[in-house]
Amino acid sequence: MVHEVASIPGDGIGPEVIDAVQPVFDDVSERFGFHLELVRYDWGSERYLESGSMMPDDGLDELAGYDAILLGAVGHPDVPDHVTLNNLLLPIRKGFDQAICKRPAILFDGVESPLEGYNGGDIDFVVYRENTEGEYADMGGQEHPGHGHEVAVQSAVFTRTGTERIVRAAFEAATEREGRVTSITKSNAQAHSMVFWDQIVEDVSAEYPDVTVERLLVDAASMDFIRRPEEFDIVVASNLFGDILTDIGAIITGSMGLAPSANINVSGEYPSMFEPVHGSAPDIVGDGVANPLATILSAAMLFDHLGETEAGDAVWSAVTDQLADSDAPRTPDLGGSAATAQVVADLRTRL
Repeated sequence: MVHEVASIPGDGIGPEVIDAVQPVFDDVSERFGFHLELVRYDWGSERYLESGSMMPDDGLDELAGYDAILLGAVGHPDVPDHVTLNNLLLPIRKGFDQAICKRPAILFDGVESPLEGYNGGDIDFVVYRENTEGEYADMGGQEHPGHGHEVAVQSAVFTRTGTERIVRAAFEAATEREGRVTSITKSNAQAHSMVFWDQIVEDVSAEYPDVTVERLLVDAASMDFIRRPEEFDIVVASNLFGDILTDIGAIITGSMGLAPSANINVSGEYPSMFEPVHGSAPDIVGDGVANPLATILSAAMLFDHLGETEAGDAVWSAVTDQLADSDAPRTPDLGGSAATAQVVADLRTRL
């Protein structure tokens, strides 16, 4: 079986991490009897600074034929974040209808949480983030720029199709885990969009009588991710709220360098995209100490998505074993002094 995957290393530590983990992909594909063909696209901020665009005009057409996309990281000190988001990430997510973003938050054995009293396995939840509309919809504009009465309007968009799709996916996931869904809104202040969300959660929950539903406002959820993270199982949230909460989830489980994600096209008509949650970390570019594990865990999710479940499980287990081993190399974000290459080399022996 041949799987063709578009690789977009992106910015900052993205290219060096993608290059470093390539041998892991080779090992896994050889062991499990499939061929993973990574085709590299050097799109990102450097291209933007040179040509004014992060990817070519026909970039989506180029990517559409692949089985999946692996993204390294995006972000550059000389490129505003809204340019990065709206010229690469969001066009891919929206153009390929990658409506469901899955972001696990797991405190692995051997990893220290900044929260006192939590050990490996105590924190284990998945955030289901709506990924194509909500607060990140490109609806609005600016008027009278440069004048005292300048105005900016940004409108959030919530459709029944998009909201019900992410909510139903969360409930389905809960039936395979502990049977608990926490829905995050701000419906006390947003009486149209968030009340609409609440109504859809109520409608869908009636189809899943064995799933317990908790409803939290986003400010309370942010507090409770820190105060009682062990009580969460499946969390479902809008685009903005899911984005913010998953950064908290990554930090309380030890490091942004351990946080994977999947952007899923449910129909299979277009490729899904897999990426670490962390940013491009310009402060450590070239130092060779970036944590590769978020990218490797994202690849495990990619393998599973491609139907290579044994390969995905093996990669995930190898990372779990490495983190549980106190003698294993660790990058500085996990309190160690090892280089990226050392972590990868050790992981290859475990595979």
